[in-house]
Order: sequence, then structure tokens, then C-alpha cells
Amino acid sequence: MLSFGFPIIITLTNGKKSFMLEAKNLTCVRDERSLFQQLSFCVAAGEIVQVEGQNGAGKTSLLRILAGLADADEGQVYWQGANIRRDRAKYHQDLLFLGHQPGIKSVLTPFENLAFYQSVFQPADSAAIWQALSQVGLVGYEDLPVSQLSAGQQRRVALARLWLSQAPLWILDEPLTAIDKQGVSTLLDLFVHHAANGGMVLLTTHQDLHGVSQNVRKIRLTNAQEN
Repeated sequence: MLSFGFPIIITLTNGKKSFMLEAKNLTCVRDERSLFQQLSFCVAAGEIVQVEGQNGAGKTSLLRILAGLADADEGQVYWQGANIRRDRAKYHQDLLFLGHQPGIKSVLTPFENLAFYQSVFQPADSAAIWQALSQVGLVGYEDLPVSQLSAGQQRRVALARLWLSQAPLWILDEPLTAIDKQGVSTLLDLFVHHAANGGMVLLTTHQDLHGVSQNVRKIRLTNAQEN
């Protein structure tokens, strides 16, 4: 189980800009099986949205389509009214995606990975990186190559990016898996703060989110019907 410390409050640097993600008539077919059909919904600034469904319902496929990492068989995804296919690089500047794989560089250390991630969007801030490492319990491991860390520790490196991100849109695939109760509470508080600052969080999880101090909208994948 991963255990975290207290959350760092993040303030987005986007002023009063309002964000909107729109999925329009998405259809996904895998191995000749339709996972969802004609799925449409919007996610607005300040929202936390949970995608639900049984294993194999297409939750991960949907998140990858929304993140621009896979194409739908039909339908489009729009960010701020523009099709994400037109400029995926620009879209990804506004997006933090965390999938099942940690998505980090194994030859770099945890500190170097976080510094690299942060420098893509803003000047690297050593103090903020140290705080992020502290949040996920990796102080003392910051100088080891990621390849020498356990799978759980590598996942912590990926999760630490949440404390550094200025991206308004977070798309997170099972971010609460194998995390203890305190760690779950810390992450949920972070999601609420992110939404309160004008960001948006779209996630899958098998955890109960009733303790979140904000309404969580749910989209359930059962023949592409939204709850």
C-alpha cells in the first residue's frame, strides 16, 4: 500500500479561463466487440467525473481516446471547441494523463523525472519537486535510477506529478489502486482542490468516492449510457 503525507495546495496559472472537454458520439470497437456506442458527454471546469463500468466495459479505452492516445472508431473529442486531432501537442500541454503504466524514464532518477516533467511546462522548481517526493514517500530514493525501484515506487513517481501539474485537465486511470486509506484521502483532497481552482478531473476507480466533499458526476459504461 502506498501512503502519502499532507496535500500541497495547487493554484492553476490560467486566470479566469474556463475549460471544457466534449466527447461527441464516440464508438469504440475492440476485437470485433463494441465497447460503447454513440457516447456523448461534456466535462466542465470545476468538475470531478468518475467513469464506471465492469472490467472490459471500455473504461481504459475511453480514457485513452479522451487523452488523444487512441482514436475512436467513430466520433470526436473536442477541447475548448477544437478537435484534439488538429493539434494534439497543444492539447497535451493542457493535459495530465496517468495510465496503468507509470510513463516515466527508467534511466532517470525520481528527481530527474519530475524535473524533466516540470521543465516541459515551466521552469523546474527544486523546492516543489522535493515537496512532491515527500508527498509520495520517496525522499531517500530521489537519486536512484527508476529502473532500480519497485513497481510500486515507480508508480509513486508518476503520481508525484499531480503535485507539480499546472494542466487544467487530469485524466487518471485507477489512480487510487493499492493506496492506503490516508493516501486515498490525500489524493481525493487534491482532486477537490484542483477542481476548486478551475481544473477538472476525469478518473476511473473501484474506490468509493462518497467521502469527497464535492459532488462527483458519474458516467457508467453500459452500452454507452450515462448515469
